[in-house]
Amino acid sequence: MASKATSIDIAYRAGVSQSTVSRALRNSPLVNPETRQRIQAIAKELNYKVDKNASNLRTQNSHTLALLICEDPTNDDSLINPFFLSMLGSITRATAQQGYDLLVSFQQLSSDWHADYEDSNKADGIILLGYGDYMDYEQKLLKLLEQDTHFVIWGAEHNNKSVLSVGCDNHQGGVSATEHLLSLGVSDIAFLGDASSHSPEFRDRYLGHVSAMKAKGIKADKRKQFDAINTEASGFDAANLLLDKGLSFDGIFAASDLIAIGAMRALHLRGVRVPDDVAIVGYDDIPVASFANPPLTTVKQNTRLAGEILVDSVLKLIRGQAVSPQLIQTELVVRRSCGESDPKA
Repeated sequence: MASKATSIDIAYRAGVSQSTVSRALRNSPLVNPETRQRIQAIAKELNYKVDKNASNLRTQNSHTLALLICEDPTNDDSLINPFFLSMLGSITRATAQQGYDLLVSFQQLSSDWHADYEDSNKADGIILLGYGDYMDYEQKLLKLLEQDTHFVIWGAEHNNKSVLSVGCDNHQGGVSATEHLLSLGVSDIAFLGDASSHSPEFRDRYLGHVSAMKAKGIKADKRKQFDAINTEASGFDAANLLLDKGLSFDGIFAASDLIAIGAMRALHLRGVRVPDDVAIVGYDDIPVASFANPPLTTVKQNTRLAGEILVDSVLKLIRGQAVSPQLIQTELVVRRSCGESDPKA
């Protein structure tokens, strides 16, 4: 007697992965219509029957979402980016409003956080937060796709369109920060932050900075871009390197508030006054930004809206509904680090 066809047989015939077959047979919008129709036709030709018991096991709902927070270098033992603390609150509220529980897990970048949460029935879907090196976790995202996991990431849009992302408009945020400096007559601007593919969010902020300079007929000086990760210590080191190079500058756009705060400390210790000698803009509007000395002008990300969209997006994936990447607009918060009065001071 001939053996029953399996999803592996269909995947082989269709030239796709087994997870794509699974999605197509569920009419998932993540599979394009042409591929979906081809897979379903092959399944019909092979007289493929879904194993109801196995299918039921896979589709049992835990009514729980998993929030995986990846480690970040920090000055304390938390290893959590302060920006994500407000995100944690908004995601928790949004999850509760949808009638779901939230499983929060702190993941080291070296660990196997791409393990299959859904098949173990820990959670129905995953939300990923983290400022880690993009090149370190890219393969794990692709592994999640192969496992047919429902997940959404906070950050820049992924090259693979099947990876769903929600993030702020980092390019426009970079434009806003630089335009503000330019409007104050500050035009010799250094950028502190990694602008490579390892940090796509920082890179987009840098590209926005370059665009705003170009729009005013000013070419951004590549010599004045200094790599920094999202820590005060890295901002401190980058600012010292900028000063050691002896390059002229009257403004700094830092890719994060932590970098900006570290840079301000370095400038203070070297006798450079903020904002009298150098104006500074940060990014994120973490709570400590308003208490810096001087209070830091920064680009604010709407964490409340971000949490709502992240939860809504992963629930749509779970329900098989159409969903697409989203960008959230930023807001410039003006304080005294650029020489203007702080309206909230």
